[in-house]
Amino acid sequence: MAQQRKSGRGASRQREAPRTGTGPRAYLAGVASGLFLAFIFYLVTLPPESADRGGAPPQPTAAKPAPAPEYEFYTVLPNQEITVEVDPADMPKPRGEGGAKQFLLQAGSFRQADDADRRRAELLLLGLTPRVEETNGDTGRWYRVVLGPFESRSAMAKARSLTAQQDIDTLLVQRSPE
Repeated sequence: MAQQRKSGRGASRQREAPRTGTGPRAYLAGVASGLFLAFIFYLVTLPPESADRGGAPPQPTAAKPAPAPEYEFYTVLPNQEITVEVDPADMPKPRGEGGAKQFLLQAGSFRQADDADRRRAELLLLGLTPRVEETNGDTGRWYRVVLGPFESRSAMAKARSLTAQQDIDTLLVQRSPE
């Protein structure tokens, strides 16, 4: 019995032949057949050749220039007149005229002058021009650190972003010019 098992094992090994190279062969055969079918499809879709192969190429026909557009508003508008009745009191005032407001940024309000001076020094290091205003009110004396007035909104926004980068909160204050 032991001999039968040995012969059985050996026979099964001999029957199994290693299959090497069938994968790449099948791949290459698929690629080749795909390329062949693509070439046949290309040939079928080509346009037919013209009968006068040796003749001169056809001459392009001269295109007519498009007519220039005609506009009527050049003559119509100067002849029209529009009258509008507006009360001068209803007209908005120009920006530069009286009543203009100034926009300031308040960078802090402190009870002690030393604290206000410290905040002013921080703002000076940022390249801004702060000033300290002393006010007396019902709650006592306060020292406010103020930036501005600003010439434009962009200058105010730039100053506000600089202070925000340094974690300094600012308050937008609107005042009448003094």
